Amino acid sequence: MADKMGAVLVVGGGISGVQTALDLAESGFKVYLVENKPSIGGVMSQLDKTFPTNDCSMCILSPKLVEASRHPMITLMTLTDVLSVEGEAPNFKVKVVHNPRYVDFDKCVGCGICAEKCPVKVPNEYDVGLMIRKAIYIPFAQAVPLKYSIDATKCLKLNKDRCGLCEKNCPAGAIKYDDKPVEEELDVGAIILAPGFNVFDAKLKKEYGYGIYQNVLTSLEFERFLSATGPYGGHVVRPSDQQTPKKVAWIQCVGSRDEKTGNTYCSSVCCMYAMKQAIIAGEHTAGLKPTIFFMDIRAFGKEFEDYKVRAQNEYGIQMHRAARVANIIEDPETKNLILRYSDPSTNEVSEEEFDMVVLSVGLQPPVGATSLSKIFNIDLNSYGFAGTSTYSPLSSSRDGIFVTGAFAAPKDIPTSVAEASGAAAKAGAYIADKRGVLEESAVQEIDVEGQEPRIGVLVCDCGINIAGTIDVPAVVEYAKSLKNVEYAEEGKYACSADCQERIKDLIKEHNLNRFVVASCTPRTHEPLFQSTIKEAGLNPYLFEMANIRDQCSWIHMNEPEKATKKAKDLVRMAVAKSRLLEPLYESKLPVTHSAVVVGGGISGMTAALDIAAQGFKVDIIERTGALGGNAAKIHHEEDGKKISTFAKELADKVSADKNITVHLNTEVQDVGGFVGNFKIQTSQGEIETGSVVVAVGAEEYKPTEYLYGQNSNVVTQLELEEKMESGNIPAKRIAMIQCVGSRNTDAPYCSRVCCANAIKNAISLKKADPSKDIYVFHKDIRTYGFREDLYKEASSLGVKFIRVPEDKPPMVSQDGSALTLTAFDTILGDDITIRPDMVVLSTGIRPHADNEELAKMLKVPLSKDKYFLEAHMKLRPVDFATNGVYLAGLAHWPKFSDESMAQASGAAARAITIISKPELKSEGVIAAVNDDACDGCAICEPVCEYKAITIVVDPKDAEKKKAVVNEGLCKGCGCCVAACPSGAMEQRGFKNQQIIAAIDAALEECD
Repeated sequence: MADKMGAVLVVGGGISGVQTALDLAESGFKVYLVENKPSIGGVMSQLDKTFPTNDCSMCILSPKLVEASRHPMITLMTLTDVLSVEGEAPNFKVKVVHNPRYVDFDKCVGCGICAEKCPVKVPNEYDVGLMIRKAIYIPFAQAVPLKYSIDATKCLKLNKDRCGLCEKNCPAGAIKYDDKPVEEELDVGAIILAPGFNVFDAKLKKEYGYGIYQNVLTSLEFERFLSATGPYGGHVVRPSDQQTPKKVAWIQCVGSRDEKTGNTYCSSVCCMYAMKQAIIAGEHTAGLKPTIFFMDIRAFGKEFEDYKVRAQNEYGIQMHRAARVANIIEDPETKNLILRYSDPSTNEVSEEEFDMVVLSVGLQPPVGATSLSKIFNIDLNSYGFAGTSTYSPLSSSRDGIFVTGAFAAPKDIPTSVAEASGAAAKAGAYIADKRGVLEESAVQEIDVEGQEPRIGVLVCDCGINIAGTIDVPAVVEYAKSLKNVEYAEEGKYACSADCQERIKDLIKEHNLNRFVVASCTPRTHEPLFQSTIKEAGLNPYLFEMANIRDQCSWIHMNEPEKATKKAKDLVRMAVAKSRLLEPLYESKLPVTHSAVVVGGGISGMTAALDIAAQGFKVDIIERTGALGGNAAKIHHEEDGKKISTFAKELADKVSADKNITVHLNTEVQDVGGFVGNFKIQTSQGEIETGSVVVAVGAEEYKPTEYLYGQNSNVVTQLELEEKMESGNIPAKRIAMIQCVGSRNTDAPYCSRVCCANAIKNAISLKKADPSKDIYVFHKDIRTYGFREDLYKEASSLGVKFIRVPEDKPPMVSQDGSALTLTAFDTILGDDITIRPDMVVLSTGIRPHADNEELAKMLKVPLSKDKYFLEAHMKLRPVDFATNGVYLAGLAHWPKFSDESMAQASGAAARAITIISKPELKSEGVIAAVNDDACDGCAICEPVCEYKAITIVVDPKDAEKKKAVVNEGLCKGCGCCVAACPSGAMEQRGFKNQQIIAAIDAALEECD
């Protein structure tokens, strides 16, 4: 069956490539995941933590890597290069070469004896050269696959026919010195390129002394400093003397926004990762004083502005605006670093001394991008990234070849993951007629009924995340003392591939019938461990997890003894509950093979077209009388076409698509059912569907400030565009005011699009009439990515940019119809006054007021800013916690049209993973009714948010009523259990006796 399935080639094993592969595989397509390194993971595997969730980067990445390596539809090809690509979509012939590993993949068990014996030491690329590895190695502890490989350029045996110690000492006989390259030809229908990026070489900025001064580091090196697996075990020390620094400076825009290096674009991510590093460094090092030197802080993403405010106000990070740090000079005696910079507050050159300096290096195209472009015959842009367009943000210049992640442009993790799913949707359309059905491999389940509990416990180090605070060996020894615990041990990283195999081995070796892992949060990791014990033959619900990271080591990081005691308490509770765990089983549920998209803007239309392209029926519910949404009002050009024109073209495609039905002037009134079987009640009738995409958009803020509505010469940017469209702009002096309705008390976030849209309009006005005098009053200019080119162009055309304080916006007054604008210029250090003919307000984006009503119907949450809240910012940026419901466009957060469309394609891909399946499985942890105890009082029915409970007449007794739970609708929230006065309702997996056992254990003393 697999050979007849449609296949996709995915090039790149970072988070983008892995997410793309998983979405394609879950939709029924075979995937060849090609990575030229020994393992997958990419740059994200080198990072310490992510923001603003503070998750360990590897902790959230590792489950995805393991899942990809296990998936029966994904063929993982590491140490593999693409040699040539022939043919056209959907009939590409791709020739690859599997480079020699010099280690037999099937025989290697990852024991590490070979590396222990190897005498050759070389810098480890994973640690950016800060640590050493051997000539035979795995890149990092959680590498997937966890198989050793030999670096042929360093191995004494391969180069000089000397040594051979790894072969002599390998107990599995896995060493293959005679390994040779093997070529293979693959038939694929589509190709996705996700090779990632490289960081800027800081040595090119000679004025900063990188590579000369020991205490000048790059941001990627500092990530390794912060990591528990890094050179200093997560402790921040100076390389020159191993002393704890007191003052650390971060210098922004190193290799970005820089004419000298040729990288005039903004790398998009540096501002936020510098703040994250400064916060974490402060947590690791008492008394540390971090300072960030920047030109503009570009905190444009979801809740990024909040993070910036917290960094300053809660963590005391100094944010120092400087034109650019001129140079760094080292004190030869102390090795301290003296920074010289232009201080805008004094207009003078200042100096300040620091113990360490971190250079926030920008993102560059991956090494080999030019070769890739030739092999795949695709265009690159002027900076060497993949060439895409505003209206096809995921498509390369060659039909059937798509690009995603930072290969298309510098971007952050959530955007990369969302767009990776989008690329999967685009690729799937080429092979939709060859979709396969994944048959789950059957593992004989061990019958544990009547057996005495035999519990295994694994306590995770997780580096400094857990072992930095908790005495893990003490917790392991304590676990061994608990009743029914047959075996307990310490694991370096419980979520790694080798630990997963270890868990399976322990279950078989010790005949275990329950398993407890004490590590991080079940929110991200429980499914991984459940899958592992299932592969070992245990029912997945015979697993219990103790969260000793979030609830102990993190929250009590300064109280190691108390944290350790609490970890013992949590392990004791988990063991007590696990004794009473029972096997649970999911029911099979039918699937309605269609989708509903709520919202008919460009996001909604894009999602609908992508779903329809794979042969599924789609209903678009649009409450207005026309498709197009906000895009229909935007008249400026991008890539030679007006956005409003593109929206019209998209609407015409939707109308012509036989798989799409459009419901105009239609409102959603209620949502019933469950994943795969939703029932959407609208003002025009009921629609049955398998999945739902929320793309309801947002709206322009309607200002009440700056005389808007009182003076006809005060307009918004959208109104300005309408005037420009009609050619009616007589004004000679125009003042644009940024952040109107954003970054204030009512809406503390950045609306993301306002700076670039204002600058585009300013450029158009200047080009039409160079004599126009245009001022832009701003707090920061946030033209991230390639939009920095607009900022540069506007400046060259003579547009004047005037920075104002964040807490002191401009003031506009009028005398008759004449306008006066007064603002404090931070460069001049004084007020300036102009008399503009027109004031243009760059108004922010606000969520729809009725989002809350729709959220309640769909049982999905909203953020504090009233946008829809995704399940996980990094791992599931287009998913909701409610299965089968997905998110795209302005409903999620302010964003540009190309970003909205790419995310919409991502939502489409996620929706297809549901509606492409012949059937789904219900939740295992759901409510159950004890018929004997239930008296039909109906208290449980109204408290159920999911409408999963109905009161029916007992078929055995016509005078008696009882509650019935719909297993497809129930999400296991437990509200009914709490409300039931008779105790008839119980939660499977959380029965009363199980919870009471955990509570009783909590009340015991561990010492």
